[in-house]
Amino acid sequence: MKQRRRIYYSAVQRSEIWDRWQAGESMRSIGRGFDRASSSVFSVISPTGGIRPPVRRRAKQALTLSEREEISRWLSLRRSLRSIARHLGRSTSTVSREVSRNGGADRYRAAGSDQAAWDRARRPKLCKLACHPFLRRTVSIGLRRQWSPEQIAGWLKRTYPGEPQHQVSHETIYRSLFIQARGVLKKELLEHLRAKRTIRRSRHASLKRNGLGQIKDTVSIRDRPASVEDRAVPGHWEGDLIGGSRNSYVVTLVERHSRYVMLVKVANKDTESVVSALIKQSQRLPSELYRSLTWDRGKELADHQRLTLATKVDVYFCDPRCPWQRGSNENTNRLLRQYLPRGIDLSLYSQAKLSAIARQLNERPRKTLLFQTPAEKFAKCVAAIR
Repeated sequence: MKQRRRIYYSAVQRSEIWDRWQAGESMRSIGRGFDRASSSVFSVISPTGGIRPPVRRRAKQALTLSEREEISRWLSLRRSLRSIARHLGRSTSTVSREVSRNGGADRYRAAGSDQAAWDRARRPKLCKLACHPFLRRTVSIGLRRQWSPEQIAGWLKRTYPGEPQHQVSHETIYRSLFIQARGVLKKELLEHLRAKRTIRRSRHASLKRNGLGQIKDTVSIRDRPASVEDRAVPGHWEGDLIGGSRNSYVVTLVERHSRYVMLVKVANKDTESVVSALIKQSQRLPSELYRSLTWDRGKELADHQRLTLATKVDVYFCDPRCPWQRGSNENTNRLLRQYLPRGIDLSLYSQAKLSAIARQLNERPRKTLLFQTPAEKFAKCVAAIR
């Protein structure tokens, strides 16, 4: 069997690969640019988890190549180490260590010594999680509870104010997960992240979505009152329908003020089933906490007028292909994919199971709430109307 030829990239090519990866280009596209397979690009990106390694630089106080050449020249002239140090403006001990660790006065060579110093300097500094076992255990527990690294970092900052040894940034957590060479967090903890990828994806890489259907007699989101827009008043919701295999669906509802989540099981995605489920769900809430609903252009809410007549809830629709107008709901749907992965049969989940998942989400600290939980925030709203 013919052995596959090993592919090497030069430093310039590696830099270009990282530039294109950070710009959001796919591995396959990058590989085509070099007339190579995407697997060769993966071999460059994967060792550091898709995170670009920092550019190595020499310390300012380190000896330069020109200084080492002067040392070599003066040694050949049989000058003393003290006189060489005086000539370079360095301490005698610096020159003495340099010469002794690189073969002594008779065997010292500038180029070889400079390369050896560069190689010896490759000493990775231990990250904070490697140095603090308590912090490492706390982060691992948080990940197993399905908390995101940002939620863990925010919770630690809130729980241990003024104690930097008990705090860690979300970036350090991500790097410790993606860069397994650090040996800090176990690889299986990656399974608890929302996205199941094993390397970091560029923030510039985007997913494309198709436009949704047309609905008659809609009220545009642009006509939504300012009190709804600024999230100051509770009781205004955003909704969507997420799908699974075998034509299974679940309605997701998010309260804009508190980010409180509700999940509703539906038989299928026809408007009769979805609207009936929303009407039934509205009966579980005080009218003060169910004032409006913002939806996308999906045809599952074509009978929105029946919903308004039955519940007195105002229904507003986003502009076509503008999911960011329901930002809270879109973010919640991404969170939900950690519990309800794409392609799974959602009909296997009972309403009790869906409610349990919603409860887990509502008990997770949120950055936008200053790391309070949606459950805490929503409970205050309920108490305020009683």
